[in-house]
Amino acid sequence: MENANMRIGFLQLNPTIGAIEANAEMIAREYQAAVEDGAELVLTPELAITGYPPRDLLWKSQFVNDNIKALREIAQSVGEVPLIVGYVSRNTSNHGNPFYNSAAVVKKGELVDVIHKTRLPSYDVFDESRYFARAEERRVVDILGKKIGITICEDIWTEDYLPGNLYRSDPATELVELGAEMIVNLSASPYHLGKPRSRVAMIQSKARSLNVPVAYCNVVGGNDQLVFDGASFAVSSSGEVIAALPAFRAATVTIDFTRYEGQEEEGDVVHADPLVTWPTDAAELRGALTLGLRDYVTKCGFKSVVLGLSGGIDSALVAAIAADALGPKNVLGVLMPSPYSSEHSVSDAVALAEKLGIRHETVRIDEMFSSVTSSLSDAFAGREPDLAEENIQARLRGVTLMALSNKFGHLLLTTGNKSELAVGYCTIYGDMCGGLAVISDLPKMAVYDLATWYNREGEVIPWNTIKKPPSAELRPDQKDQDSLPEYDVLDAILEAYVEQGSSVDEIAAEGFDEELVRWVARRVDLNEWKRQQAAPGLRVTSKAFGVGRRIPIAQGYVGR
Repeated sequence: MENANMRIGFLQLNPTIGAIEANAEMIAREYQAAVEDGAELVLTPELAITGYPPRDLLWKSQFVNDNIKALREIAQSVGEVPLIVGYVSRNTSNHGNPFYNSAAVVKKGELVDVIHKTRLPSYDVFDESRYFARAEERRVVDILGKKIGITICEDIWTEDYLPGNLYRSDPATELVELGAEMIVNLSASPYHLGKPRSRVAMIQSKARSLNVPVAYCNVVGGNDQLVFDGASFAVSSSGEVIAALPAFRAATVTIDFTRYEGQEEEGDVVHADPLVTWPTDAAELRGALTLGLRDYVTKCGFKSVVLGLSGGIDSALVAAIAADALGPKNVLGVLMPSPYSSEHSVSDAVALAEKLGIRHETVRIDEMFSSVTSSLSDAFAGREPDLAEENIQARLRGVTLMALSNKFGHLLLTTGNKSELAVGYCTIYGDMCGGLAVISDLPKMAVYDLATWYNREGEVIPWNTIKKPPSAELRPDQKDQDSLPEYDVLDAILEAYVEQGSSVDEIAAEGFDEELVRWVARRVDLNEWKRQQAAPGLRVTSKAFGVGRRIPIAQGYVGR
């Protein structure tokens, strides 16, 4: 398909949702950079002007008008080199939702064409059919004498990579049938572990089956619980990866399709950019969590964070990620020893802070705990100390951290992992206090893997922190496994029950103890009330607790 060859500028942008003017300025600036780099056509990601997903901001009376105004202002900076930019347009027909998820083709200051999205995902973390009308027609756009098929995110996905047969149409295939010589895709595809690899494989397969090159421009950045990895790329009509943009950071890159398309027949080997050959899972997770944390903090207007340092592996890992994301000087770790804290908990926490270079302070909760238990002594008379007293300690730590957050303007990070959150091994209004749950979608065994990865070139997280048995230290000689199964077993059951949706019977049939599976399943279901009050967490697996999972609290289908 040599007629489709051109130099395409990829604007892998990190917009802020709703920051329409700032996003527009960024688009105009990066467009000029791509033009100066020799681009003949420039692409943005999906909904680049508004940020993705805008959700109910779309219902604000002036939001869509403001984004259309921004599009006109962007157009004034566009010259001979066309720009395809994602934005929200209005549905002026008398049926369907009021808006379209659209791609505008802009040239020489004018809006020359608009293409609407056809496939509107409304599963998992997506709810586009709440707002948008679907395109009813497919149309190839003539750009610089070349027939271009414009698709928006899900429009190019194949059924093998979707949760079922969701759509009746295949926009990319239909565009090629209408004469498209190249497919471009404006995307906002959120990250989870392994998705960048599967995304590349899917587009390679699509390009081969349609025999056209594909330019895939994905957004990057953290937007609340969602992380977008970027990792935009281009593939030839034979499915070879021509080049890939970096993952987890913004970039403007011009890719020359002319150098590659048609070379295969001459025996030339087209090598993928090394960035498309992914590193270890741990390195990938670190990139996602660092980006998600940094963007959540900065886009919410914070400059620094605070977290409790227990000497345990979870808080150590969160501290390491925070130091990477924000710089050590912007991270405050707080040690809060109780009457049951071990000596190594304090020493490990101090050693971690010193290795990371973060600030640390110690606020003992002994006297607070004595005061509260003394005040409750009459009300608790005749009852032995139990979980209530344990949770008082956790809640006193929450009070302490929230006080420091309020006083100094730090965002409080919670440090619980997915395994604990799943079964409710956490204290509401205690260790669950905070503004962002950094590793709440990271199972405990993945926490160990990532902490070990941090030490690949030398000790960053004290090895004693990684190797010692985990403990909440809320009673003498407490260990997590006093209350929970071994974490490798727990994580395997949780993956089947939460991520795969398997039943108790199906999981037990895989060789797990049925009584244990039923206990885990009941704990998951009965603790939904806690999770719905938890801080938002960064999504890094295919099924996180949060925006993509909607389980009733009051329900009768528990533990099944």
